[in-house]
Amino acid sequence: MRIFSLFASAAVIVLAFGTEPTRSLDGTPSPPQAPALAMSPVDAMRSATEALKTGEKSRAVTSLQYAAEHGHGFALWKLGRMYAEGDGVARDDYRAFEYFQKFADSHADENPAVPRARFVANAFVALGQYYLEGIPNTSVSSSPELARRMFAHAASYFGDPEAQFQLASLYLDGNGVDREPKRAVPWLVLAANKGHYKSQALLGRILFNGEHGTRQRASGLMWLTVACDGPGAKEPWIAQLHDTAVKQASEDERALALILLKRWVEGRR
Repeated sequence: MRIFSLFASAAVIVLAFGTEPTRSLDGTPSPPQAPALAMSPVDAMRSATEALKTGEKSRAVTSLQYAAEHGHGFALWKLGRMYAEGDGVARDDYRAFEYFQKFADSHADENPAVPRARFVANAFVALGQYYLEGIPNTSVSSSPELARRMFAHAASYFGDPEAQFQLASLYLDGNGVDREPKRAVPWLVLAANKGHYKSQALLGRILFNGEHGTRQRASGLMWLTVACDGPGAKEPWIAQLHDTAVKQASEDERALALILLKRWVEGRR
């Protein structure tokens, strides 16, 4: 499946050089020697990894660019992340977009069971987020519909929880799609069961408050409790949702929520 048209490649970094011609004993030039072998993409990636470990970001970027131009997919993803976050390079969302696009385009049909698949899914999610807002002063304009396609592929084909959360959010907000909250809930359930704390909190709120005809207060309180156990505890909006639900829940609802929580934890062992 080809999802994008590829952008033009960046210039290849030349690492191989020819050697100076030698002369025989009688002074006549010898035939030119063969050029030294170019660094392989795997060696370049290994060099980049070592440079990243020692904090040599500039050297790492050079090696990553070489590896990327010679077909190393993970190098494309890593460069995308570095430019997206301004990690060792000046932040450049358009360059990040190009790297993510090339990686996603060439690995869209990657076997979801292989380790590389999660990086492909992450690239699709990044592309979806860029399409939601667009990138100012570039050819990437806001397109919620394209964002939905990116999220949908990563959510359904790769089963990525962040993509499932983003897709559910689109259906809840009606951003780029028809507002269909009932289509959002199944995606939130899938992501919540994979430990995605934002999905757990949003699902908990919906169930506890009975939004969109899905009133299950004990289950909602259970999910809000799970969301607060870990990184979600540092999110003020999640903590507030949980505290409010605890105060509003009846004694029976709190007791049932604990039973459901125990079952959920045991089911993950």
